[in-house]
Amino acid sequence: MRFAPGARRFAIPAFAAAAVLAVVAPPLGVVALAVGGFVAWFFRDPERRPSGPGVVSPADGRVSVVREEGEQVRVGVFMNVTDVHVNRAPLSGRVERVTHRSGAHRPAFSKDSERNERVDIDVATAEGPAEVSLIAGAFARRIHPYVEAGADLTRAQRIGHIDFGSRADVLLPPSYDREDLLVAEGDTVRAGESILAVVDR
Repeated sequence: MRFAPGARRFAIPAFAAAAVLAVVAPPLGVVALAVGGFVAWFFRDPERRPSGPGVVSPADGRVSVVREEGEQVRVGVFMNVTDVHVNRAPLSGRVERVTHRSGAHRPAFSKDSERNERVDIDVATAEGPAEVSLIAGAFARRIHPYVEAGADLTRAQRIGHIDFGSRADVLLPPSYDREDLLVAEGDTVRAGESILAVVDR
């Protein structure tokens, strides 16, 4: 099983504590072992392949946002604690900018999350400009983008992860509209696999 970067930073101290506590306080050792196991499981990074043509989901979770913003459509996916938190490129293209914006840490499913800490990845695609936003939640404190300006992206490629949180949005290219969406609010999707939208399907 592959794990996202950062798993060792959290899991190793828990496993080390479990080894010590197993001798001096066995019940606490069991708790520490369970914590280490949960952390390793949380940072799991399974292989994924798109299930068809079109825009793939940037995250595992539930579609929590579908709205029009000018000439573009935004689709947001809320990740709960049981979801894989490695994020994927919705489209192939070239990264133009990666911008970090400080902010609050409100629950990622709330309207207030628009003011949360985030990393915006602007991507030039064959279908026009797109943007992927990695948004921190109430418990997330670090966003880890894997890409930088000038990088070429392949659809479903790993582009980052968020420690213990939250939400990933894609602002679709202007060539997509609501009629091209294959998902609605409340639908469950998988990063790099589920198709969010297709033009001329």
